[in-house]
Amino acid sequence: MVYVKWVFWITFWVLFGSALHYTLPQHDVVRVVATDVRRVDFGDNSMFWAQQDTGQESATTTNRDVRFVEAFRPNGRPIVYRNEDTGWGWPPYFKLDSSNLQAELTDLVSTSDAPQWVLLRHYGWRNQFFTIFPNAVAVKPVDGPDHSVTNWFNIAFLTMLAALVWAIWVRLRRFRQARIDPMLEEVEDSLYAAGDAISERRGRVRRWLDSWKSK
Repeated sequence: MVYVKWVFWITFWVLFGSALHYTLPQHDVVRVVATDVRRVDFGDNSMFWAQQDTGQESATTTNRDVRFVEAFRPNGRPIVYRNEDTGWGWPPYFKLDSSNLQAELTDLVSTSDAPQWVLLRHYGWRNQFFTIFPNAVAVKPVDGPDHSVTNWFNIAFLTMLAALVWAIWVRLRRFRQARIDPMLEEVEDSLYAAGDAISERRGRVRRWLDSWKSK
């Protein structure tokens, strides 16, 4: 049971941490080289895509047009983002301006000879095997590829989340010590008392039988 308990909690925290890492905002300094729109056929990775632009109804749920942003990192490695509305769903970015964001990104397209570096805020992962793309949320020009940013939102959110988890754990621990542990001790004492009573009765029966054997 100890191993089962550890496996359960490790699995839970790994999944919980992965969900946080996927959902919380991240920042990349990149150089945008192209923006385009592609027709995407959704498959097993459909859960990693957002939705049709807010206010539009799609005639099909298996494929639709998706805006993409192609960029390069300062180390020369390529990175591709998608640009989709999140609407009022999950994750709660309430992004409704994908068209405007695409126009801003297109205006920031630059070449390696005259680079325009930008700070791109996004959420999600890039995985080539499963064809997963992070979703761009906002963009702004920066001075150069060495621009650094402190993600204060993530720091504040994780701090409050840790405080909430700690407060819940402390209250659950106090509740267990005050209510559950005494109840379990009473049950355990009752079982021990019942066991002692049964042993005493068996001893009496054995002594009675032994007395008959001696006769």
